[in-house]
Amino acid sequence: MTEDLKKGLEGVLVAESELSSIDGDAGRLIYRGYTIDDLARGASYEEVVYLLWHGHLPDEGELAEFTDAMATERTVDDAILESARTLAEADEEPMAAVRTLVSQLSAFDPDADADPTDEAANLRKGRRITAKLPTALAAFERVRQGEEVVDPREDLSHAANFLYMINGEEPDEVLAETFDQALVLHADHGLNASTFSAMVTASTLADMHAAVTSAVGTLSGSLHGGANQNVMEMLKEVDDAAMDPLEWIQTALEEGRRVPGFGHRVYNVKDPRAVILGEKSEELGEAAGDTKWYEMSVTIEDYLHEEKGLAPNVDFYSASTYYQMGIPIDIYTPIFALSRAGGWIAHILEQYDDNRLIRPRSRYVGAEDQEFVPLEER
Repeated sequence: MTEDLKKGLEGVLVAESELSSIDGDAGRLIYRGYTIDDLARGASYEEVVYLLWHGHLPDEGELAEFTDAMATERTVDDAILESARTLAEADEEPMAAVRTLVSQLSAFDPDADADPTDEAANLRKGRRITAKLPTALAAFERVRQGEEVVDPREDLSHAANFLYMINGEEPDEVLAETFDQALVLHADHGLNASTFSAMVTASTLADMHAAVTSAVGTLSGSLHGGANQNVMEMLKEVDDAAMDPLEWIQTALEEGRRVPGFGHRVYNVKDPRAVILGEKSEELGEAAGDTKWYEMSVTIEDYLHEEKGLAPNVDFYSASTYYQMGIPIDIYTPIFALSRAGGWIAHILEQYDDNRLIRPRSRYVGAEDQEFVPLEER
């Protein structure tokens, strides 16, 4: 009997997880039983990472200890900063730079030689990766902009510290809170492609740095992590053309163009993360006295929903939210990686805890019974 082929492993159950769950028909996302709406509006990124790694929301003492431990790990070795500088001066693509820098972090990790199944060592590795990756990315971006690298601060939150290192000035409360929410919203999302690649690598008992590097490489692909950048480039195109957004989207569809930020492999309705980021995009526009990016986005969303039955995913409104925060467009996907590191590490920990080598099969459809001809007779 011929087995059914599931291209892309669509619909195939390959693991059990306690970390996150998606109901694509109801537009519902939960982390360890808590709705994304509650977490994004009520918990910090540090609380959510603690939840993912430890299985429960921290109390005040646990959160203070965890936050302090993360903050003290933000500084990176000078060799990492030099690599960031070299990559920036070589005009390396941001996600390729992140991939290189994550891998290099292992050279300076005190637990680099620990057994891959040592849970305590893995938690320390995970904490260092999550804390140091923003520092490395910010250094890369500052050099690209011709600016001096800004050292991390231990007195700021994870979100505020990154904005401080990127911009050279402490963000106001609204920007810090908005960015923190964005990090929470992107922290985990079921068995997506980059998470699965991290699990595959971890299943071989490769170390955590190798598994996270695999995930970064997977996220760099345009079908996974690059949609928010594409959305903002689209919105800027509409603005530069000085066209009515409705006219622009109609023309784009007539020309057969694909509109980024719509549709999802899992959701059949509006991505719940897009709801929250849409609100933040509007709030930022109102605070700046110009809501054109939000209004443009709503016009495009309404038209595609009414005419095509399409709903936006998280990338659609994260684009204008990040743009209004002054974040360069081509580091949107690296920022995705900064956030998702918390989720990747949680899945890696889960994989190590109950490991079995991930080794699917393929169906051979090539030639059969070929007659071998020696080299001198070919």
